Amino acid sequence: MINSFLMVGQSNMAGRGYLKDVKQIYDEHIKMLINGRWQTMTEPINFDRPTAGIGLAASFAGAWRLKNENGQIGLIPCADGGSSLDDWEVGGALFENAVFQAKAAQRMSTLSGILWHQGENDSFVGRSAVYYDKLDVIVDAFRRELGVPDIPFIAGGLGDFLTRGRYGQYFTEYNAVNQSLQKFAETRPNAYFVTAAGLKANQDDLHFDAVSQRKFGTRYFEAFFEKRSVMIPPDNENELVNIIQDRALTPKEQTALLEISFAAGKISLSDLEGELALINIK
Repeated sequence: MINSFLMVGQSNMAGRGYLKDVKQIYDEHIKMLINGRWQTMTEPINFDRPTAGIGLAASFAGAWRLKNENGQIGLIPCADGGSSLDDWEVGGALFENAVFQAKAAQRMSTLSGILWHQGENDSFVGRSAVYYDKLDVIVDAFRRELGVPDIPFIAGGLGDFLTRGRYGQYFTEYNAVNQSLQKFAETRPNAYFVTAAGLKANQDDLHFDAVSQRKFGTRYFEAFFEKRSVMIPPDNENELVNIIQDRALTPKEQTALLEISFAAGKISLSDLEGELALINIK
C-alpha cells in the first residue's frame, strides 16, 4: 500500500527552485498522482505554472524512503502559486480540487499527511491578524472531508529574505504569519511547524532556491517522523540531502531515465541504444 501526502499551499510548496541547481531525485518507489493514477515521480512535481521547479516534496519523499526501504510513497500535488488563505477557503475551487485529488488517492493509498506552505500572500495589509483563525477552519475541513481527523499537518515557515527583494513591500507581516503558524502547531493536535531559518532564495528573494528546498523537505520529514516541530535546522541535513540525491539507481530506473531523455529529444537514438547496451552488460 502506498503512503500518500497531500501538497497544498502556494508557490513555495509547488516549487520554484531551478532544476539545474540540484541533482535529480528518481526512485520508482516514489510516485506522484497524475490524472488519477500513480506515476513515478519526476520534477517538477507540482506543475501549476510554467515557472514550476524544485520543491520540498521530492526530498521529503526521499527521506521517507530511507526509513521505509520496502515502502512506496505517493505525492498529491495541489499547490497553486500566489494563492491566499481566501483562495483556499472551504468550498472554493482550490479546496475542492485538493479534496477531490486526495479522495482519488485514498482509493489506492493511505493518506498519511498534509504538507502545507503558504502565507506570503497573507503577509500584508493586516491579513496576518486573522491567519490563525482562517487556517484553523481550512485544516479542520480537510480532516473532516477526507475522514482523517488525526492526520499530521506540517507547515513550513516563511523565509527571512522576503522583505529584501523586489516584492518586499508585500511581505511586511511575514513574521506575524510565522508566529501564527507556530501558534497553530503549539495549540492544534497533530500539527507541526518547520523552521525556514538559514534557507536561501532565488534572486527574486521570494522563492526558496533549489538547494534550500532540498533541505526544507528533509526538515518536513523530521517533523513528520518525530511528531514534533523542527525549530532548529538539523546538523546533518546536508549529508542527508546528499544521501538522497546520490542514491544508486537500479537498471530499471536508469533505463527509464534514458527513455525519458530520448523522448524529450535530449539524446539521439544511437546514444540511447549505446547506453542501454552498457546497462545490460553490467
